[in-house]
Amino acid sequence: MPRFEVNNVTLDVDDSLLNERLSEKLDSGGYEAVEARAASTRVKPGDRVLELGGGVGYISSICATITDPKNIVTVEANPNTVDVIRHNLDLNGASGVNVIHGAVVGDAQDMDTLLFHIGRAFWSSSIATVGSAQKDLVEVPALRISDLLNNHKPDVVIMDIEGAEEHLFDQPWPDFVRQVIIELHPKKYSGRMIQEIFDCMSHSGLAYDPGCSRAALVGFKRVANT
Repeated sequence: MPRFEVNNVTLDVDDSLLNERLSEKLDSGGYEAVEARAASTRVKPGDRVLELGGGVGYISSICATITDPKNIVTVEANPNTVDVIRHNLDLNGASGVNVIHGAVVGDAQDMDTLLFHIGRAFWSSSIATVGSAQKDLVEVPALRISDLLNNHKPDVVIMDIEGAEEHLFDQPWPDFVRQVIIELHPKKYSGRMIQEIFDCMSHSGLAYDPGCSRAALVGFKRVANT
């Protein structure tokens, strides 16, 4: 199994989960570099962190160097990477992180499970859409965003869920969330949807945070009442 060292984090990733571009990113240290910088500058000691889209455990491992691993919950829909995340967290001394298998959905979704498309490389997997190849579909638990927020009460939410974020911003987020870091996927939805995400964050008291935003990664931070 290939082993990578990225930003002082050790990652074991099976060949079956990689493609050439992803391997190059991991080899060069450029894998999720913007997300890693945002997490390392916005997560504070003592913070509770909810990560939506655990990947192979990289971002949660970084967060675990800042706050207690027991304060971190990472959610991953791909059943092929859940054990990889746990293994990599163990490698990096972060076994206390709570890893949950399931796909995040909006509260309007009335379902207990949904179909998930497993891509050739782990970062190309996403909730199934019309046209997804049947042989690559698996049924996974559906986890409502309000349940995740209310059960874990995170100070910081970090998400990279390959377009599924479009369903999570139809109502204001709770006051205990101080920081949100989102990887947007504009090829998967309209500019109007991006505006709706920004509007929802504004209505929730969370303003655009340029200090941790770059390209498709956008941050929002709570605005103090004056």
